[in-house]
Amino acid sequence: MPGLIGKKIGMTSVFGADGKNMPCTVIEAGPCVVTQIRTVENDGYSAVQLAYDETTEKHTSKPLQGHFKKAGVAPMRKLVEFESDFAGELKLGDKLTVADIFDGVAFCDVVGTSKGKGFQGVVHRYGFAGVGGQTHGQHNRLRHPGSMGASSWPSRVLPGMRMAGHMGNARVKVFNLQVVKVIPENNLLVVKGSVPGAKGSYVIVEA
Repeated sequence: MPGLIGKKIGMTSVFGADGKNMPCTVIEAGPCVVTQIRTVENDGYSAVQLAYDETTEKHTSKPLQGHFKKAGVAPMRKLVEFESDFAGELKLGDKLTVADIFDGVAFCDVVGTSKGKGFQGVVHRYGFAGVGGQTHGQHNRLRHPGSMGASSWPSRVLPGMRMAGHMGNARVKVFNLQVVKVIPENNLLVVKGSVPGAKGSYVIVEA
């Protein structure tokens, strides 16, 4: 299996072997249960669907209730499919923990939804420096984008121009985060650095 579903707990710091203090993120990774197995014969590809974060039937739609009953597991809040050549070693209802996936793993990738920043200007969104000084009658233009297009050609603003707009709340993947510590008794994974999302948000941790 290539990964687990988890939840971002927050950040802390850990002293490394060299004595330096490292900023780290604590992730509650799993336990996840197998709710569907896809095969090449039936679906055209091999994958395993995992579910995480148990909930009640009251907060689960009727189609999903039937899906979970077919797998013989309790209703869950989060479902994610992992492509994997499991070679028949998993079956419906199996439980996967952080020790099963990340024991002995040195690096991992984390996928999450970044914090939403709302509508932002170009200085915050893209790091523009602003127009500059207040000379030649210019004023109140310090955080504006400035000139955006030519005159005779193309006589318009080309698509893809970096402008003000909605910032954040997007799927972000961070690669090669060092696995500092695995705490299987609490289903915790400690990785070096930051991961996208707010505290309590769902993340996908890939080995």
